[in-house]
Amino acid sequence: MKSQIQDLVSQALNTLIADGVLPQTELPAFSIEHARDPAHGDFATNAALVCSKAARCKPRDLAEKLVAALPQTAQIEKVEIAGPGFINFYLSTGAYRALIPEILAQGHAFGRSALGMERLVQVEFVSANPTGPLHVGHGRGAAYGSVVANLLEAVGFKVHREYYVNDAGRQMDILGTSVWLRYLELCGEEFPFPSNGYKGDYVLDIAATLHREQGDNYRHASDEVFADIPADEPAGGDKEAHIDALIQRAKLLLGDNRYRFVFELGLNCILDDIRDDLSLFGVEYQEWYSERSLTESGAVNRAIERLRHSGHAYEKDGALWFRSTDFGDEKDRVLVRENGQTTYFASDIAYHMDKMERGFHRVIDIWGADHHGYVPRVKAALQALGDDASKLDVLLVQFAILYRGGEKAQMSTRSGEFVTLRQLRKEVGRDAARFFYVMRKCEQHLDFDLDLAKSQSSDNPVYYVQYAHARIHAVLRQAAEKGLAVEPSPGMENLDRLIEPHEIDLMKTLSRYPELIESAAMNEEPHQLTHYLRELANGFHTYYNAHPFLVEEPALRDARIKLILAAREVLRNGLNLLGVSAPEQM
Repeated sequence: MKSQIQDLVSQALNTLIADGVLPQTELPAFSIEHARDPAHGDFATNAALVCSKAARCKPRDLAEKLVAALPQTAQIEKVEIAGPGFINFYLSTGAYRALIPEILAQGHAFGRSALGMERLVQVEFVSANPTGPLHVGHGRGAAYGSVVANLLEAVGFKVHREYYVNDAGRQMDILGTSVWLRYLELCGEEFPFPSNGYKGDYVLDIAATLHREQGDNYRHASDEVFADIPADEPAGGDKEAHIDALIQRAKLLLGDNRYRFVFELGLNCILDDIRDDLSLFGVEYQEWYSERSLTESGAVNRAIERLRHSGHAYEKDGALWFRSTDFGDEKDRVLVRENGQTTYFASDIAYHMDKMERGFHRVIDIWGADHHGYVPRVKAALQALGDDASKLDVLLVQFAILYRGGEKAQMSTRSGEFVTLRQLRKEVGRDAARFFYVMRKCEQHLDFDLDLAKSQSSDNPVYYVQYAHARIHAVLRQAAEKGLAVEPSPGMENLDRLIEPHEIDLMKTLSRYPELIESAAMNEEPHQLTHYLRELANGFHTYYNAHPFLVEEPALRDARIKLILAAREVLRNGLNLLGVSAPEQM
């Protein structure tokens, strides 16, 4: 409906241009908004206000000329000028009724558009370090990224979903060393496990696989392993120095090949687990991009050389630095350490350089909120490389806090005390988890109430929406049992029987769906869709409780069946974009 009003106003403006009322120059953009108060119509435009200067007349005078130039259409019941020059549109009930056959004809395609013109967009999300299972915090980023990608596809973008695998660096070395130390324990060695090692049961499981396959082949005496290793934190030492020394000892004792075997075993076991978790959560990717590949392909060195060439990299104290203060950062950042090792930041610069080289029209990174300070750094690097940093949009997802029985669950990947995404999915189901995760803006904190997510009541939003869809199918089953015809008649036939306020309200809600999808996609706000579906479900449930659908009069029954079938299509389409099922029976 909104786009149709916009077309009418555009046609009227073109008429005024042709008549010489407006100049033949580019006019300011005008807006079409839903009227906040139904007494002021359905839509309002500020076209007269923003174009009055170009017309060299008062906004109300231009509004009168605009209204007079509007093409005649049965969709508009009346038009009024309000305030300083706003134009209010009152749509006819027939305009809303006409949407019903359109919804039924388009089916799954209703609400989709070509707004994106197949421009290529990359959405990179989750990208959790493969050092342990995904926890409920990762789940929010997974649901949010997945739905943002779905929405962008729905409005005509070509979306490339990507997971950046951090398969290099210190954290992976800590994991590999943790696996080896647990393996040594299984071999019978005794020692205090490092306080900064990974302690979850999953590490023990991987170590058990290593022990089962290799026996004592990778065994070294604990005295040999811990000889001259700096003290750990519980013994008054530095936990970071302790674990770093153990990593170097593991590499020395095992040698390159055997250390790499343990490293790869830990990486692949956890990465396979992550892939499986995300797939079962309804998240699929076009690409799993390896951080190591950036070094192996020479991309990291190439990015560093580009920064050198542009004068934004310099050497100091044996290290190579990025001059990020030139772009507003609080301090310059290290690219290559004194020992010749490139930093994670250098890899990230190369990764984003690669994204730009792959020709994405737009790049969306979905990161945890703790990366807030990292965003300007990456954008600064893109500017320094000569790339268009405005193509990068970083969305920060706040942590999800899980409550069970009113108590907050503690989560810590290193200690192993966390609630995994898999546990959450098994407890509340994929549908509830995905729906709950995207009910709020990504930058807002989310308190995830397990008790509510599992409840079968109208207080549970996902249950309430799904129940609306199932209820429509229940009506169709009742009709079949009674031998009543529910195959909708063609076109607009009998729709003039829809005159009840509940019916008109439901039709108005249905009419907003295409516009809502475009807004949710372009603003990267899936919560708009969850709120809309709750409103639509409420409109249907209210209608269901107020009026019978399977009435004796065939024409009225046909009209009402058409309306609820249209509601079913929109409910199903919206739930599908959320990655939530639309059950026919509950």
